[in-house]
Amino acid sequence: MSALTTPRGDRIVYDDLGAPGAPTAVFIAGAGPTRADDPITFATGEAFAALGGRALIADRLGRGESISEGPIELTAQLDAIEALAREAEAPVILIGHSSGCAIAMLAASRVAELAGLVLWEAPLGLFEGGAPSWWARVRESIDAGDLEEAVARYMVGMPPEWLEGLKKSPDYPGLIHSWIPDGEALAAVEESGYRNALAPVAAPVVALVGTETFPGMIATADALAEAASDGYSEQLAGAWHSWEPQAMAERLARLAGMAL
Repeated sequence: MSALTTPRGDRIVYDDLGAPGAPTAVFIAGAGPTRADDPITFATGEAFAALGGRALIADRLGRGESISEGPIELTAQLDAIEALAREAEAPVILIGHSSGCAIAMLAASRVAELAGLVLWEAPLGLFEGGAPSWWARVRESIDAGDLEEAVARYMVGMPPEWLEGLKKSPDYPGLIHSWIPDGEALAAVEESGYRNALAPVAAPVVALVGTETFPGMIATADALAEAASDGYSEQLAGAWHSWEPQAMAERLARLAGMAL
């Protein structure tokens, strides 16, 4: 376990796998996961390190050991990602998972030596009425202090068992506070349009979906790849919104130009 403090004074705790100076994968989780309950990302980091790379896997601000009380704004989360990328002192691949894709898209311009942007099953273009109106409803509940309603509104359209699982968390319903960057980023990317959001990204953009995926995900990946100056839409081994660790590690290694 390692830790750093951002210029804003936030403490970010992360796992550091692999050799300093190697091409570095920085993983950006979507809404919910901590390092402790995300074995797939940790296994991916281990596999990438075994191939000669380095992986930084952080608890998102306000989650796990990256403790922060109350609402987490998007700017604070972007600062945390920028600090992690600076810590790498090497070419960086940002990997966004789910709503973390939108955060990764907005963080990409803050990475001085970006080797690639990988977007796994971005839930863009999938909200009824669009992400901006969806997020406005969620934020209304957060600002009113009705956090249970905010979580329910955030989870609209998702499998109901996911919401029931969240209710068993000791952090429920306050966990919504660390989802604010996700909602803000999703709304911002849809509002600006994919092409504008990706305009600052000169590095390759790889939009990935699992070989078993949800309706609409392939179309979104195609649209993101089309919007990027150097974009690719691909399927990778994985199912139920999760990738297969070895397959992802090998794809990251190829993106970094590492010999397999």
